[in-house]
Amino acid sequence: MIPASAYLPHDLERALLVGRVWRQTPAGAGPCVVVVRNGIVFDISRAAQTTADLFDREDLADFARAVSGEPLGDVDVLLEQSLDASRDTGRPYLLAPCDLQAIKACGVTFAVSLLERVIEEQAGGDPAKAQTVRAEITQLIGTDLSKIRPGSEAASRLKDALQQRGAWSQYMEVGIGPDAEVFSKSQPMSALGFGADIGLHPASAWNNPEPEIVLAVNSKGNVIGATLGNDVNLRDIEGRSALLLGKCKDNNGSCAIGPFVRVFDGTFTLDSVRATSVSLRVEGVDDDFLLEGVSHMQEISRDPLDLVSQAWGRHHQYPDGFMLFLGTMFSPIKDRDAPGGGFTHHIGDRVTISAPPLGAIVNTVRLCTEIEPWTFGVRALYANLAARGLFQTGVKS
Repeated sequence: MIPASAYLPHDLERALLVGRVWRQTPAGAGPCVVVVRNGIVFDISRAAQTTADLFDREDLADFARAVSGEPLGDVDVLLEQSLDASRDTGRPYLLAPCDLQAIKACGVTFAVSLLERVIEEQAGGDPAKAQTVRAEITQLIGTDLSKIRPGSEAASRLKDALQQRGAWSQYMEVGIGPDAEVFSKSQPMSALGFGADIGLHPASAWNNPEPEIVLAVNSKGNVIGATLGNDVNLRDIEGRSALLLGKCKDNNGSCAIGPFVRVFDGTFTLDSVRATSVSLRVEGVDDDFLLEGVSHMQEISRDPLDLVSQAWGRHHQYPDGFMLFLGTMFSPIKDRDAPGGGFTHHIGDRVTISAPPLGAIVNTVRLCTEIEPWTFGVRALYANLAARGLFQTGVKS
């Protein structure tokens, strides 16, 4: 049994964590904004009804450290309760640490994932062809794409050379061209949290987790903290056509974020994000399969602030803020079911995504058609807050 402390930041005593829990209160059950201080969880929903409101505070770090709240006990216990598959015990459990924010994601921001997207495209979504295509593409490109800065003269020269050889791809365009791929991953209020079942579309037979760091950005475009996410990916569907990205990326349970947002302060900054590493572990329950890997943020091709600026600015605003997946270098290719067949999920897989300063998020793989339907949206949130006497407008600062 893995201790709950393993899912928390390695320096928990210094970390300022913000999240959301579902709990029963005297006024009824509903989502509550919480902070974790010195390992204790405090419900601060009377002072901050949504994390979108909280993240807009100019004094966010000081406020979160000082605001009074109802103590809910040790964070270790909350994590254990969140891993309880039944979730019908009446005890609090974790939700995704975002609510009203748009959920955006960046694609092909690492050289390895760029190559795998090109391979998916060339293989037409057929995993049986991927190994052959991978060898052909690698030989044809003949360069280390991680050394190419997107939008640079070197990138432009490589584009010209690949076009002449018939090897250019729409994924190359966003991988090393001036414009990043930024897409809507999921809808506000739809992300799942720590311990929840994530969903695969039943039409997919080739899919994988995508472990990523997720930035929390407020309505002013300021990055206020970071967390972890799983941008669940359907390789065969996107490989058939990039125009199927919506079907591939946005399904019931296809987005997991958590366990908490770690707020930037004197001990944790954007430079901490740039220097961290993200680990992936997939454990099969029906075949004892084990997949492990590590992704280093220093290998990302675009700086996180560049990606934020491509999502938010004079060209686009987000009045409720947004969560931004930064992309992954993971497209697992370890054979699972047959030699040369690569990796795909089995139902029941346990996926753990972790990073030392952020902790870990754990989810179990199911079909999106068989997990709990998504019914609690924005209207339900405000009706719930009003029923519990928590509904307020405006942001205190």
